[in-house]
Amino acid sequence: MNTAPPIWEPSKERIERANISRFMRFVREETGNDDIRSNAPLYDFSIRKPEKFWQLVWEFCGIRSSGEFEPVLVDGDKMPGARWFPGVRLNFAQNLLRYKDERIALIARNEWGHEREYTYAQLHEIVGRLAHALREAGVKPGDRVAGFMPNISETVIAMLAATSLGAVWSSCSPDFGINGVVDRFGQIAPKVLFTADAYPYGGKTFDCLAKIRDVLAQIPSVEKLVVIPYSGDALKLDGLTNAISWPDFLGEEPHEPEFTPTAFDHPLYVMYSSGTTGVPKCIVHGAGGTLIQHLKELVLHTDLKREDRIFYYTTCGWMMWNWLVSSLAVGATVVLYDGSPFHPDGNVLWNLIDEVGISVFGISAKWIASCEKAGIKPRETHKLLTLKTVLSTGSPLADESFEYVYRDVKERVLLASISGGTDIISCFALGNPLLPVYRGELQCRGLGLKVEVLDDDGKPLRGEKGELACTAPFPCMPIGFWNDPDGAKYKNAYFSKVENVWCHGDHALLTEHDGIVIYGRSDAVLNPGGVRIGTAEIYRQVEQLPEVLESIAVGQDWDNDVRVVLFVRLREGYALDDALRERIRKQIRDNTTPRHVPAKILQVADIPRTISGKITELAVREAIHGRPVKNTDALANPQALAHFRNLPELAS
Repeated sequence: MNTAPPIWEPSKERIERANISRFMRFVREETGNDDIRSNAPLYDFSIRKPEKFWQLVWEFCGIRSSGEFEPVLVDGDKMPGARWFPGVRLNFAQNLLRYKDERIALIARNEWGHEREYTYAQLHEIVGRLAHALREAGVKPGDRVAGFMPNISETVIAMLAATSLGAVWSSCSPDFGINGVVDRFGQIAPKVLFTADAYPYGGKTFDCLAKIRDVLAQIPSVEKLVVIPYSGDALKLDGLTNAISWPDFLGEEPHEPEFTPTAFDHPLYVMYSSGTTGVPKCIVHGAGGTLIQHLKELVLHTDLKREDRIFYYTTCGWMMWNWLVSSLAVGATVVLYDGSPFHPDGNVLWNLIDEVGISVFGISAKWIASCEKAGIKPRETHKLLTLKTVLSTGSPLADESFEYVYRDVKERVLLASISGGTDIISCFALGNPLLPVYRGELQCRGLGLKVEVLDDDGKPLRGEKGELACTAPFPCMPIGFWNDPDGAKYKNAYFSKVENVWCHGDHALLTEHDGIVIYGRSDAVLNPGGVRIGTAEIYRQVEQLPEVLESIAVGQDWDNDVRVVLFVRLREGYALDDALRERIRKQIRDNTTPRHVPAKILQVADIPRTISGKITELAVREAIHGRPVKNTDALANPQALAHFRNLPELAS
């Protein structure tokens, strides 16, 4: 239990100027409840009166819609099954493009030194042109449009154009291997695919078009491939079926966006699970739920205003990209960066704060820790005059990193560690401009989300570690999984542990002052550097090598993060040497992403499995950490666990 005093507290002026303070005044006026003057009674109101709370969020954030506002919630006792705002019609892109003025909407920078800016008026105009081109290409409401794209302005424009038509957007980053792309996009059958010709990372240029040729051969649904000439080199589209350059597809004729109204739960985004037990699950998020949840988090929890410039270091395969882009609905300036966060050195992102005036700066916990280890002290080398909030996610932020930010970055800054995931395309716990910051803690639970920590019997805990759960419906729950007509996969993913309760898979603790401490994943998903990785994607590559009979990958707690450790069982007569290790790493790197490559590869004689024949990653993970393994009766070969205990190779 954290008994230390807070490391930061908001000033009276910051509290008074906060959006959430204005929202509380609005709630008091609308409800007559004069007690709502701090976060605790506001949170209590939000979970006791969810229909009224979400209605007030809708009005306060100015969501544009038509149709009947009531009822707000139908079947509110069912999870899954609850329906929000069933009589409302809206368009997601219209809400993100509500402004049409000369304020800067997008600032895009990259490792090559390219600079690009769009005003809200320019963004509105180019989205209209691209939407027209997509409509002419036959894209209709419900069709899928995908992006194999770097984090550049064209990705945002393509998403807005697609969703303005009521189409469904899905993206993944270009460092995915061919199998990783096909495993994702192949399931949803996109009609149009956007890609860049290349992208920069770490001082190198990586070609995208060679991969795309193989991807297209395995996804016959793609009727149009739109290629962005991002590198500046002449495009070579030979051999690419139905390919057209971005400028040619876009055309020059102006077209006003025509926003197609959709239902609140109309599919907006398809996100992907990590693929632990097979190909990734396709998680479908609705237009209304995503919009209202993102606005609640950005406006109330992040205190985002029109004058702010917000940045998050992310790829287009991480839900933080989707979260960041929703800042357009606030009218703020969204800052994009494409490239390595450590090239040419660890100051590149700190430089960006001063160069473009970032006020809300988001990165991963691992990146903060890496900066500290590198001896980077931005407080001594940068002005950081505009910086007011630092956001951190991806993995638990260590106490030492809290100290680092306030010691070596900036003293008067709100450091908000946030946690949620792809599953809800948002956060369960996050920051709050009204509250103090305690080392190692997320400031509060998300408003309107009945977040609890449960024991193994599903009973609430406080001050003890348990399973992070949400015990009442919330608007940004997925509307389902793709190709899951009876909802069985969806229900099994989140509701199999406790009936009618969302169990998230995080090990957490609720503190005495209503903060949350996250201890990491409680399931088998790997999470190095805050990037969720499915073990099945690793196995599928490793076990293509003739020497490898089977393998098992787990996350080892290491240096305030998680590193991937791969164990292999080899065919008789083979031994694991450096050459085989390098071949394994190359196989994984070439066909998945660099993040999938294990830090350690070790040989074992046997791998534990359940009676039904499934390998058990959780048991191995516990064994390598010297923790007791529960339920060994469920193992067909519990003696195999002995191979994973007290391994000297894992001590360094």
